[in-house]
Amino acid sequence: MSTDIHGGIEFRHPRAGTDCCDGEPWVKAMDLWPLYDEQDYAAFGQLFGVRNSAGFRPLATGRGLPDDLSSGLASSLREEDGSAMDDATWVTWSELAGLSPTAAPAHFVGRLTWTSDTWPPSFGQWLVPAQWPADVRDVTGPPPPGLDEVHRTTEWAVPTGTCRYEPLTAAAVLGEESHWPHVFAVMRAMAGRFGDDGVRLVVGFL
Repeated sequence: MSTDIHGGIEFRHPRAGTDCCDGEPWVKAMDLWPLYDEQDYAAFGQLFGVRNSAGFRPLATGRGLPDDLSSGLASSLREEDGSAMDDATWVTWSELAGLSPTAAPAHFVGRLTWTSDTWPPSFGQWLVPAQWPADVRDVTGPPPPGLDEVHRTTEWAVPTGTCRYEPLTAAAVLGEESHWPHVFAVMRAMAGRFGDDGVRLVVGFL
């Protein structure tokens, strides 16, 4: 069963907590879509601990919805009975900006996808450690030389089809080949006005 991400970006009202602000302390800026429209479990695991089969140390997992969640996001992140959407959590721009680009899981270095050259094609996908297991090599053959020094998605042909390798570092999983830079660019720009801790991403999963 697949898992989709929902949510959006909020900012803290600059006059929140003062007599000059009679509205909500946090305000919805925009929905996560259309900035982000992917279903990447490596990113979900790395950021939020969701579908974390790679074993990342998540940045912000299991926090639930903020007590001061804006009404603009509450309508999309709560069920009809008022309960939070599955695995709801939130993360500030300060935390995202501080994530090391080399952050990676302890036991795997990459994600490998093999597609056969037959029709209809068949597929295989594995999380691979530094030394590829024998069952992976039986399908794809050995990794090409220097693959451990690759920092972005790489493809190559094998006798049985095509291999696609993606490193599992934060720089690769959340990098330019994903949709996350669009999200981060908006949050970074907003933090210039509201502060790094005054901008947050609130999400839930279905």
